[in-house]
Amino acid sequence: MRNLEPVLHPVAIATLRPTQMTVGLREVAEKRREWNQRAADTGGEFLGRHMIPTVIGPKGRHYVIDHHHLALALCQEGVPNILVSVQGDLSSVPKAGFWMVMESRAWCHPYDSQGRRRDFDDLPKAISDLADDPYRSLAGSLRRAGGYAKVAAPFAEFLWADYLRRHIPAKALKANFDRAVKRAQILAVAPEAAYLPGWCGPYPE
Repeated sequence: MRNLEPVLHPVAIATLRPTQMTVGLREVAEKRREWNQRAADTGGEFLGRHMIPTVIGPKGRHYVIDHHHLALALCQEGVPNILVSVQGDLSSVPKAGFWMVMESRAWCHPYDSQGRRRDFDDLPKAISDLADDPYRSLAGSLRRAGGYAKVAAPFAEFLWADYLRRHIPAKALKANFDRAVKRAQILAVAPEAAYLPGWCGPYPE
């Protein structure tokens, strides 16, 4: 096992391997705006405080286990390299076993933009290949609106996205995102959402 200290030399974003299939592109756009506001004056400091957590996998590749949205935003902004924080070294594990270990540790999420489970081979090979899931963006907006609490549970936003996917039609989400957020706020306090991480319960009457 390698010493799991942050890697203090840059890693090329183009070489990072995703461990999920989708992101919310609205979330990515917001992070791009944040980066553009900081890049000129405090860009280096920002990157130093926002290292990407990775696991070293087969062939010594870095597999991203969080902050996919930030990685994609920086990739789209033309940032070539990012600092990473290595959380585990599974480079000696065969590929088939690698994904079993990754899943057992909640370090991967092989679900597509329809919320369907996919094979590990279907995971994108590059950060730039991540697909859009509008319901992931809706879940992020719902959290920022106070619909549920930010928690450390793995893939919490994706669980909320799948809940909202079952209750808000895709046509309605595409037609009026802000209205969908208001609808999501009502859905967020329903008792049937109580199983979701960060659920805040119904408003007091």
